[in-house]
This record gives sequence, C-alpha cells and structure tokens, in this order.
Amino acid sequence: MLTITGNGMGDYTFDNLTIEIERFDRVICDTNFKEEGVNLLKLSYKEAKSYIIEQYQREDILYVVTGSPLFYSAGILIAKQLPQDEVTLIDNTSSKAYLLTKLLIGDTEVETLSLHGRTHLDLERFLTNRYTFVLCDKESIFKLKEATRYLKAEDIAVTIGYKLGYPDEVIEQINLFDYSWRAFDLTQPYVLLIERRFTPPSAVSEDSAFATERGMITKQYKRHLSLQHLDLAPNQLLWDVGAGSGSCAIEAYKRYSVRTILLEKQSQRCDYIRQNLTSHFVCDTTLLEGSAEELFESLEEDPDRIFVGGGGTQVIARLPYLYERLKAEGILLINAITLKNLTQMISVLNEAKIAYKVISLSLTTYKGALDLIEPERQLFQIRVEKDLTPLTLSHHS
Repeated sequence: MLTITGNGMGDYTFDNLTIEIERFDRVICDTNFKEEGVNLLKLSYKEAKSYIIEQYQREDILYVVTGSPLFYSAGILIAKQLPQDEVTLIDNTSSKAYLLTKLLIGDTEVETLSLHGRTHLDLERFLTNRYTFVLCDKESIFKLKEATRYLKAEDIAVTIGYKLGYPDEVIEQINLFDYSWRAFDLTQPYVLLIERRFTPPSAVSEDSAFATERGMITKQYKRHLSLQHLDLAPNQLLWDVGAGSGSCAIEAYKRYSVRTILLEKQSQRCDYIRQNLTSHFVCDTTLLEGSAEELFESLEEDPDRIFVGGGGTQVIARLPYLYERLKAEGILLINAITLKNLTQMISVLNEAKIAYKVISLSLTTYKGALDLIEPERQLFQIRVEKDLTPLTLSHHS
C-alpha cells in the first residue's frame, strides 16, 4: 500500500505533516530532506519510483513530497503507475495556494505553468489570465526576462515568493527588466506571480495595426491564408524568413501561441518589427538582423514550421537546407509574387527531389463608399511537407 503526502511550505522537514509516520514500514523522501530515521530512505525520483513499484504490495509505504502532491508533483506520476485502490493521497499546502492566500488573490484569476527543469514557456498559459503563477528553478528568471524582452516595464508586475514558509521568506515586487533580483539566491526555492497589466489585442489585426516601411507587409487576407496553410499548433517553433513588418509571425503568436524567430536583413524594417513586437505584446520571440541565408546555421533548434516571405535568390538557393532543418512532419511555406521567383523556387525544389504543392491566389478588394477596386498582386504559394513520399510533379492550380 502506498500513501503519498506533501510536507507543505517551509524547509525540507516533516514538521508540517498531518500524518503519523511511525505506523509505516517504510518512509521515502527526496534526498534534500533533512530528516533521519531507521525506516527512512532518501531517494531520487527514479529510485523512489522503482522501489515503490517493486515493494508496494509487500510494504506499507509513505512517500513524502515537497509542497502538495497534487501540484506538479512526482507523487502523482508514481500514483498513476499503481492500481487506484492501492494509493492514498493526503494533500498539503502548495506554493501557489500559500502565495495566493498571502496576496488575497482568487484562484480563478490565475493561470499556472512550470519552468522548473523546462526550456520554454507554455504559451497557451503565459499571460492568458490576469495573473500567471510560475514554478521556478535557478534559471527560470533569466528565461522569463528574455521571453518578455519586447514588453515595457509597465506591461507586467512581478511578485517573487522567496523561501515560502521559511523564517526568512520574502514576498515582494521585483523588476524583471533590471538585475535587482540578483540579490536573491536563486538556488533556494522561489516562485513568481506575474500580473498582466495590458489588455490583449485582437488576435486578428488590420494591416493598419502594424508599422511598416512603405507598406511592406503581407496583406491581411494573404496573411490569414498563409497561417492556415502552416497548420500551426501551440508552442511550436516558427521561423519567419524575410519577416518585413513581422505581421505574419506576430499574428501566429497571437492566434496560435507559437514561438517565433524573425529574420530580416533591412535595418529600417527591423526597427518597425521591434515596434510591432512591443505594441502587440509578443513574448518568447527572437529578431535576428542580417542576411537570413547567413544566419540559419546560428540557430540551434530546428523549427516545426518555416515561412519564407522574402529573402531573394540567396534564400531560394537554401530551400533544400531549410527543408532539412525542419523537424519531422514540419511544413515549409514559401510565398512568391513574381513568376521569375516562382520558377527559381520550383527549379531548386525539383533538383533536390523535394515534393511540393503550388497554388496561386488573385485577390481584389473593394473599399470606400464608392467600392473602389483595389486589386492586389497575384500570390504564388508553395507548400512543402517534411517526410512526404518521393517527388512527383505537382499540379498547379
């Protein structure tokens, strides 16, 4: 039989347990705990899991986890490996419940995510409610500072809950945008509560919502079509090559909660992109200024999706490289507005034996009281899916 309980808030002790441990054949806890005892085993998660699965039918085992066993706990992961009637859960105070109680904040106003041992934010949860509670490790605050680099200081308010339940606990506001938080020893337990102080903009924006260089922007209808053809899903990584105003990457973030890397060689356009990232409150994004074909190799993480909206003949020559960089089942989407570029792209893909599909889009809009005709440039769009069957000539439509 297995009983799982949390030790609540405070130091790595059993002081806050609500159960007598003497009645158990074996007590298991993490190696950080300070307790000692004849029947006590201090084990890593993998060791604890192995011991419990092997012995739960022979021994009455108590597994003590930090905080609450219901809040990002190894206890739940182990419990799911056993028959339900062989497990008893005894809850205790989590860091989230403790901090919200101190700050008088209701749980319904708070979204929760963990950066403990994780590389990236969960963008489906980050800043999607008034408050975001973040479970942290020593690196988390650096990741959050980088992820929010295009926000203004007044856009968010950050509260640190440091060593909660300890005699020297600290609950106070910090500035994420400077380094004043380095006064804290981040190897000690801490959490962050981030208040969103801006109103999220509409997920679908008019062209006028973006600062541009002489109207250099993927127009609204074509932008929507491009995002649809990319089949985006939350937390995927999108490369936007030849980003222009950044409108495609920005709407991809707002509509689909994807991480974005924007590559743009024109300095003036990069200035506009920075303005747009700030005005649309985009997080977990990177803007790289320079020739995209020279920057590709500097990007360590392979993308799930690549959108090529510009870049010229040098980028066209690197299309096979971009295809190779895609993750399995990734999508490469290429926009061309001239027959010359389209012909070059198709030639490069055919030579590399990469399967593709092409569509053409002719769009005319009508504006004003007189419904004045405003035809847009014809758009050719090439869609490549990673790991398709060997090349067969595509059909143009």
